[in-house]
Amino acid sequence: MKFIIAKKLEMTQRFREDGTVVPVTLLQVDPCIVTQVKTSESDGYEAVQLGCGEVRQKVVAKPQQGHMKASGRLSRELSEFRVESASEFKVGDTIEVSQFNPGEFVHVTATSKGKGFQGVVRRHGFRGGPASHGHKDNLRMPGSIGSGGIQRVFKGMRMAGRMGTDRVTVKNLEIIDVDAKSGVLAVKGAVPGSRGASVLVSGGFDKRQSWN
Repeated sequence: MKFIIAKKLEMTQRFREDGTVVPVTLLQVDPCIVTQVKTSESDGYEAVQLGCGEVRQKVVAKPQQGHMKASGRLSRELSEFRVESASEFKVGDTIEVSQFNPGEFVHVTATSKGKGFQGVVRRHGFRGGPASHGHKDNLRMPGSIGSGGIQRVFKGMRMAGRMGTDRVTVKNLEIIDVDAKSGVLAVKGAVPGSRGASVLVSGGFDKRQSWN
């Protein structure tokens, strides 16, 4: 499986050879470096940890400096990817965007945009109350939340609250274009997060994968 850490740039469009337009999201991918390799024998599972970006030594705590010393670079961000066999990788390896090819499908994980405190109409899609006479200030109210005999609110009740800033994974996004020279990856459709957000790209499948 292929994987890399990227940064969301913006949305634009690309044209296929038959002239159809495709909405795409551009991801800036800088070369990532392997900072740790986890195996079933030592850690109980197979995974590879990547480091992205580079920072000065003074802004990195000493425990993290020791952790990344073997890779030869102090990375700005660390992320872990599960793999079937981690023995193929070693600390210090460089992972680049050129590993991906147009036509492949990837899974993209990022933190969605924060919406702040929202009511039930926007947060859960409630219809709201009637706007006719006798329903003053009731248009966007949540309504009843249950019988009075229970004397408590059940967990999971859909109510007003914080919306957004959730870890979201969008699966089976098609790779439309790969610019290895500038390190830009164009994937079909929308990607979670705001501009400049960190994005985890994994996959490189020849066909769409099931959601299970």
